[in-house]
Amino acid sequence: MFTGIVEELGVVKRLAVNGASGQITIRARKVLEGTRTGDSIAVNGICLTVVDMGEDSFTADVMAETFRRSSLGVCGPGSLVNLERAMAADGRFGGHIVSGHIDGTGVIREYKKESNAVWVRIAAEPEILRLVVEKGSVCIDGISLTVAAVSDTDFQVSVIPHTGEETTLLKKRAGDPVNLENDLVGKYVEKLLGLGAGGRIPAGERLAATRAPAEESRITMDFLKEHGF
Repeated sequence: MFTGIVEELGVVKRLAVNGASGQITIRARKVLEGTRTGDSIAVNGICLTVVDMGEDSFTADVMAETFRRSSLGVCGPGSLVNLERAMAADGRFGGHIVSGHIDGTGVIREYKKESNAVWVRIAAEPEILRLVVEKGSVCIDGISLTVAAVSDTDFQVSVIPHTGEETTLLKKRAGDPVNLENDLVGKYVEKLLGLGAGGRIPAGERLAATRAPAEESRITMDFLKEHGF
């Protein structure tokens, strides 16, 4: 589990692709502290498992599904990547709940400066946008950000100077892809409510739900007394 608070910028040393899968080696410093083989590190928001460590780098395997879902395949030697170690149990929860499981990619459409911040507009597919809500959270390349505006084709975030300096987001260009992870809570709510791709419960099911009689509770005063309440 991650928080979307990037700890440092790493540099890709090697990306070796063998068929549909591969392996990546990243030069880093801070995220190596206390890290062991088998630990998880988020690379541009992608949860990867460390399989080997060097003095100034770590290596992780990359499976075919990761290449399909993310923009990792466009990285090469020298590419900057956002890095975050898995959250420690006694750590601060500075961002939001991030699983490191990418839902898909978006494309940067526009940068617009406003006072000390920069607005970034990102186009995405409908299956991602339906779970993006204004003032909610979204993870972009491993960065926890607040959604400032949403339309049918894209959404926007406002990036403060610190985030711009400490991450890759403002170092990209219009047309570049970014990894997107929707808010985990929203995904579970959608699943539990049985919402479809359209984001709505069919009218017949809503009507049936409102007319269904409430089940009579089996908890009585006698039951509570019997169990020490």
